[in-house]
Amino acid sequence: MKRTVFFKIFIGYLVITCLLASVVFYSVFTIMRHYHIKTLTGDLEKLGKTLIVQFLPYLEKQRHADLDSFVKQLGADIETRITVIDARGVVLADSDRDPLKMENHKTRPEILQALAETVGSSIRYSQTVKESMLYVALPVKQNDAVSHVVRVSLFLVDINLILHDLRDGILKLSLIMVGIALLISFVFSRRLTEPVRKLSDASRRVASGDFDVRVFLKTKDELYDFADSFNYMTEKIRSLFDEVSLQKEELKNIISSMHEGLMVVDRNDHVVLFNNSFKELTGAETAKGVFYWEVLRDPQFGTILKRVRSEHRDIIEEVPLDGQTFLCSASIIEPKGEIIIILLDVSEIKNVERMKKDFVVNVSHELRTPLTAIKGFIETMHEEVQDESHKRYLDIIKRHTDRLINIVKDLMLLSSLEKVQTLEKEEVYLKGLIEQTRKIYDQRLKEKNLTLTVETDNERLPVSADPFKLEQMFINLIDNSIKYTEQGGIFVSITHNTKDVTIVIEDTGIGITRDHLPKLFERFYVVDKSRSRKVGGTGLGLSIVKHIVLLHNGTIEVDSTPGSGTRFTIHLPLANGG
Repeated sequence: MKRTVFFKIFIGYLVITCLLASVVFYSVFTIMRHYHIKTLTGDLEKLGKTLIVQFLPYLEKQRHADLDSFVKQLGADIETRITVIDARGVVLADSDRDPLKMENHKTRPEILQALAETVGSSIRYSQTVKESMLYVALPVKQNDAVSHVVRVSLFLVDINLILHDLRDGILKLSLIMVGIALLISFVFSRRLTEPVRKLSDASRRVASGDFDVRVFLKTKDELYDFADSFNYMTEKIRSLFDEVSLQKEELKNIISSMHEGLMVVDRNDHVVLFNNSFKELTGAETAKGVFYWEVLRDPQFGTILKRVRSEHRDIIEEVPLDGQTFLCSASIIEPKGEIIIILLDVSEIKNVERMKKDFVVNVSHELRTPLTAIKGFIETMHEEVQDESHKRYLDIIKRHTDRLINIVKDLMLLSSLEKVQTLEKEEVYLKGLIEQTRKIYDQRLKEKNLTLTVETDNERLPVSADPFKLEQMFINLIDNSIKYTEQGGIFVSITHNTKDVTIVIEDTGIGITRDHLPKLFERFYVVDKSRSRKVGGTGLGLSIVKHIVLLHNGTIEVDSTPGSGTRFTIHLPLANGG
């Protein structure tokens, strides 16, 4: 059962009030009872002293029988029991009983106190009258010694009647006080919990989506401040909710208007979100809640999702679907483990790219024959012409023809590399391959007074590669370094770890500014066009290098400082994983 704050506070006050009332009632009754008995004891003591004066003549003359008659008459008149005992404890007179039949009283507590020359008092059960009584005993001295004891007593039942009336009065007063206290507690608890109830109701309405609710309190206390904070919080929540709703609507519109197909898959491979483009792409009426493979049946999608989950990184790959080519981008969302898949139709781009490559190949094939013929005629004319001015023009034509022939060769080589699906791999020892490539450039190195140094940490360490294509890679990189280095030399280092081998080709040439580095591996991109034409560069050499590295599942990086040289770093996998 739900217990409200009001119930808890009121019950708390009720328990505290009842406990305090019980303590007060018990304490007051105990104090009043003690005070009443003390007062009665004092009254009996005074009465006893008065009686001693009257009993002394009888005691001095030992008129015990007369004394007993006097005591019985007096006890009946004052409604008090009177007993006279000698020092030996023998009862000489008693207002209620025959003294001759009463037992010795010397062992009674109040008698012992009186014989000790003090006023004795005691509340106990009387074996003689079979009633509880209040006893007060006073010593009677003769010749400076206690010769007798006068004891006066009252029946406790009479005292209790008075105490019961007193108790009833105190109880009624306590109940009235408890009732008043509970009424005050009820009002106070209601006033205290009313703001809490209002805040609770307001919170419930906010939770249900009503952000217009406000709480206004009259009391200027902590709850008033809390209500102000609640109202401010509600305003902020409404503002944030409106902002989130607007952003959600904008995001929904953006997703709906995307030409790319978008799908979100949860950790259990169920589709949780998709857009219209995805529906059109897959032809599914609805995809929400179904497994992704029910709408994307190509197994390559499953492989991509598994890799994204295991590697926790973004993956972008081309995938075929219904005869078209799509660029699939998959990203994981932590910590839910959801994966966002975006499909971009690149079929037209791939067709254009293929047409472009075919055009380049066809043009290269068509240009190779006439360019070779032109070069042959130029060489023949150069031998037959005697005029030096004419020869100078023929040299210029020949140089540009050679450059065109080199461009055609590089274009055909690049096209062939792009068509390569598999490599003719074998174990290749890199230092030997570089030393073999070096012989091609010995003459040019001597002409420019440059050095070529090769160092390795293991000459017998093989890599799994196509030796012909690696040789093309080294030819292009070394040729490039020689072209743009005027003094110093070229340094090649080969190091390895457990997974791959690192090849660094570094020169002391003119260097490249940082803004050119991102485009360095693009086709026909040259940093200094005038110098490139002078040294015969085609702008295709580094594109060829990058394609060869990628064919071997490697990576290539470039770093350069103008005036200090350029460094190419290549990472290739080791044969058999090292």
